[in-house]
Amino acid sequence: MSVTDTQARSTRSRFIKRLVRSGAMLNLLYLPALILFAMFIVYPFFKGIQISFTNWNGYNQEYKWIGLQNYSRMWNDPDIARIIKNTVIYGVGSSVFQNIMGLLYALYLNMNIQSRGLVRTVIYLPVIISSLIMGYIWYFFFQYQGGAINDILLLFQDKPANLLGDPQINVWIITFVNTYQYLGIAMVLFLAGLQTIPKDYYEAATIDGAGALSRFLHVTWPLLAPAFTVSMVLNLIGGLKLFDVIAALTNSGPGYASASMSTLMYLLYFGREDAGYAAAIGILMFIMISIVSLTSLIFLRRREVNT
Repeated sequence: MSVTDTQARSTRSRFIKRLVRSGAMLNLLYLPALILFAMFIVYPFFKGIQISFTNWNGYNQEYKWIGLQNYSRMWNDPDIARIIKNTVIYGVGSSVFQNIMGLLYALYLNMNIQSRGLVRTVIYLPVIISSLIMGYIWYFFFQYQGGAINDILLLFQDKPANLLGDPQINVWIITFVNTYQYLGIAMVLFLAGLQTIPKDYYEAATIDGAGALSRFLHVTWPLLAPAFTVSMVLNLIGGLKLFDVIAALTNSGPGYASASMSTLMYLLYFGREDAGYAAAIGILMFIMISIVSLTSLIFLRRREVNT
């Protein structure tokens, strides 16, 4: 081996060592994830924006550019206001109920009680079940003919109650089912936050004469701010894009009375073959979820700093 080859190999070896020590090589490990993110998130997103300006039916290879007609149609659609209202109810309602119930369960499980592991498992178990299956399970409770709830009601009245067909009730039934399934996530987050609070704080507050309510308001609640932020934002996003439970319980009916923006997109694309309009609804949903979630995150982060 010549001196030149030896020097070249030594130079390459030093270069590789410097590259590894600098951490630059580790950045290459992000590349596969970035490629997948670009393929399945970034490209479909911008493709959806493009489709929203067309009259594509979702199947034909040919479609026409129609500009802002889909957005103008959405603005004048009489069903959109109700569907946005439903979406907000699913998002905000589920988040509020999930966090209240999750916090109560976490406070209970944080006490020195027996069977804490069993109770925690029972509360968290619905999270691991498919949302679609959960919807079908609850459908057998609420259905008009042969539903478990109506079987009980028929003991006291002549006719069964059309629970899933009543627009004034079915939205809240869907919110309840979604809350029931995912309150375990809030419970786990709050329980983790409670277990990080030093007991010295409670002992000091007790010595100062603080009661249980005062300890909660001035010690527990402020120190749970990070857990509350994570739980609130996650549950809010999940509720705003709710789909499976609605599809299983009511399929957005009657009409669009219980539809969310997610189920409306599904019905437009596969039911009406109106992919262009469905894409416009999807862009509106993306903007809506982004604004609500980012606003909530900023507000709750400021609350963390102030407390």
